[in-house]
Amino acid sequence: MASRGEHLIRADRAFATGAGLLGRIAGPLFARVVDRLDRRLLGGGLEATLPNGSRRRVGFHAPGPVATVDITSWRALVRLATSGSVGWYKAWAAGEWSSPDPVPLFELFAVNAVTLRDSARAKGPARLINAAAHRLRDNAPTRARDNIAAHYDLGNDFYAAWLDPSMTYSAARFATGDDLEAAQQRKIALLLDRLDLQPGDRLLEIGCGWGTLAIEAARRGASVVALTLSAEQKIWADAKIAEVDLSHRIEIRLEDYRVTYGKFDKIASVEMVEAVGQRWWPAYLDCIARNLAPGGTAALQFISIDHRLFERYARSADFIQAHIFPGGMLIDEPRFEALAAARGLSWSDRDGFAPDYAETLRQWRIRYDAAVANRRLTEFSPEFHNLWRYYLMYCEGGFRGRAIDVAQVTLSRS
Repeated sequence: MASRGEHLIRADRAFATGAGLLGRIAGPLFARVVDRLDRRLLGGGLEATLPNGSRRRVGFHAPGPVATVDITSWRALVRLATSGSVGWYKAWAAGEWSSPDPVPLFELFAVNAVTLRDSARAKGPARLINAAAHRLRDNAPTRARDNIAAHYDLGNDFYAAWLDPSMTYSAARFATGDDLEAAQQRKIALLLDRLDLQPGDRLLEIGCGWGTLAIEAARRGASVVALTLSAEQKIWADAKIAEVDLSHRIEIRLEDYRVTYGKFDKIASVEMVEAVGQRWWPAYLDCIARNLAPGGTAALQFISIDHRLFERYARSADFIQAHIFPGGMLIDEPRFEALAAARGLSWSDRDGFAPDYAETLRQWRIRYDAAVANRRLTEFSPEFHNLWRYYLMYCEGGFRGRAIDVAQVTLSRS
């Protein structure tokens, strides 16, 4: 019997990962990948041990993060050269490379992402295969619920084992002395403050998670309609809302944002847009524009990728899209802002806080490891736990290296 989460472990069956005959017979020829990395790692460096036992110092042309990696099979370099981050994860899972701490390695790649260009991205046939596999998981209305379920319906007990008690699964905002729960509440308060939420306001929340923001908005006197496509999240949120006696102020709908119509004074959406996919950015912004009353305000929290990297990123699929968030796409902020402006939505007061997301991910990983050690997640296999740890480390390194960012922004409709 398959363990829970098996679908995410095996997700790369549709993706090219650099294995096969090429990896077996041509691996040593890919040692030149290391030479290419040496030229393009302009900040920081890599201490590498190669399969023939030799050691290389790669990069170190300027200060930056320093990583250590032990490459035990040439196939790891084949996978990196042909299938980018999808293949690099597969190599790690297969034991073809290891590191005492992979986070600095991912940070190093992120810091140098512009100069690395396609060195760590799929190319050739692998790029075409991975792009096609990603397109097949597009978040069309007929597919979106399955994509959401693949990630969020791993079970409320799974997320409760390692998220903070508020069940908030997005970047926190830390102040001195904050624990994770306090930092998550601070994030929610800052977003609601952007809205100038007043008693009696009608609030639409697009992508409500487990309902914590909706509860805080209702405590400020708002009437809330909150959308999710996760049946598991709705069950949890409805129960929590009833527990705090706010069911008269909050309606959780199992509903796609594309079919939502109404008039709301305020709209909130936290790390939802990354899940919709580039094709559906206009539909997402249309939802905000048609549902926001004249003079209304929306507040978004979103994850973006460096504008200089977007075209290469969008041409293929990365590890996150293959294994963690099917159908997802980080936003290209200038392009997204232009789409908002075309719908009469002004963009203001952007506040980025990538280091806070890196710290959030670090704390999640500590909590996740503790949950595994305390046998709270025994229905998941060791392979799944390794996948999830890799995901948390991969994202932490990306935010530390600033190739990706998280921000809050205000959208206003005149």
